[in-house]
Amino acid sequence: MVNEKMRELGARRSVIRELFEYGKVRRAEIGAENVFDFSLGNPSVEAPSSVNRELKRLIDSESSILLHGYTSAQGDASVRGAVADYINRTQGEEINADCLYMTVGAAAALTCTLTALVQEGEEVIVPSPYFPEYKVFVERCGAKIVEVPCKREDFQLDVEAIRKAVNDKTAAIIINSPNNPTGTVFSEESICSLADMLREKAWELGHPIYIIADEPYRELVYDGARVPYITKYYDDTVVSYSFSKSLSLPGERIGYALVCPRAKDFVAVYQAICGAGRALGYVCAPSLLQKLLPRVLGEVSDIGVYDKNRRLLLEKLTEYGIECVKPEGAFYLFIKSPSGDSAEFCERAKRFEILLVPSDDFGCGGYARLAYCVKTEEIERALPAFKALAESYRQ
Repeated sequence: MVNEKMRELGARRSVIRELFEYGKVRRAEIGAENVFDFSLGNPSVEAPSSVNRELKRLIDSESSILLHGYTSAQGDASVRGAVADYINRTQGEEINADCLYMTVGAAAALTCTLTALVQEGEEVIVPSPYFPEYKVFVERCGAKIVEVPCKREDFQLDVEAIRKAVNDKTAAIIINSPNNPTGTVFSEESICSLADMLREKAWELGHPIYIIADEPYRELVYDGARVPYITKYYDDTVVSYSFSKSLSLPGERIGYALVCPRAKDFVAVYQAICGAGRALGYVCAPSLLQKLLPRVLGEVSDIGVYDKNRRLLLEKLTEYGIECVKPEGAFYLFIKSPSGDSAEFCERAKRFEILLVPSDDFGCGGYARLAYCVKTEEIERALPAFKALAESYRQ
């Protein structure tokens, strides 16, 4: 007999992946230039030139045995040290190599962290809207996901609503900023308020409540927005990070989990993440990608393309009468359904060959997510279709 829950997950792709596959079929049927696929958060800008240059240098100059061999289970010590030094330099932190566990992207960092910190029957709070895979990761641990809506006027954290959701079963809260799908950057004020509340509730309940900060979009911010580094505000924090978006390397799968050194029972928390990595088979992240990192830390792909796309879409969709949440980061636009029904809106958009992700799976109805990490020319070609979509609601 197979594990029925795992079978169900394998048999049904996420709504995002389903749309992506649908788009491939439509491109084959009517031509790629006639399909406007905004479903998948797949970077469209080149990786910084230093990435390929360093990969070539490593391949040409390093022993293939050393280059492709195993590292320590939690990652190469010199690589972890370089990452720690970079974080200390840029964020004013005081971490070392032994705070870091190198992972196969942010998904592995999240899965290891949740497995380490969350027991069966406990609860994990997620401000909604949120990345749908959080639910998969949490429920795999035998825990329950608790959705707490963000403030609808600006999609900032509703700390009082989160306070009401905290109880003796609460193990953690996942904070994703810049946010997928809204592009919202949670303000320093809201992070401070959340930290104060969680400290108060943790003392009252007699056990830590962890913040798991999911930050694959940290560097993708616009108009001078600043993303608070949560370990500076709250000690019981684990940061989940991926280089997929900052370096345009989503297929290479390299990231890390970082445990704040001031966390209560720091050693036990770090050991639990190492143990979770072992139990899940997530040891020794790809060695070639690990060895790449020290030479490219701080490099970021040209996000000017994303900013141009963001501005163009905001201007034109607003002109067409479509209401959007102005994103401060990431590469997603959260569009309000004119009918109030996200599924209806996305199905109607398909008639114009526009592929948008309905917001229901993000824990928030009435919107659609548009991934604008595409070539600007594709957005320009799609504008007449968006205008026709908007006009269809006025007929």
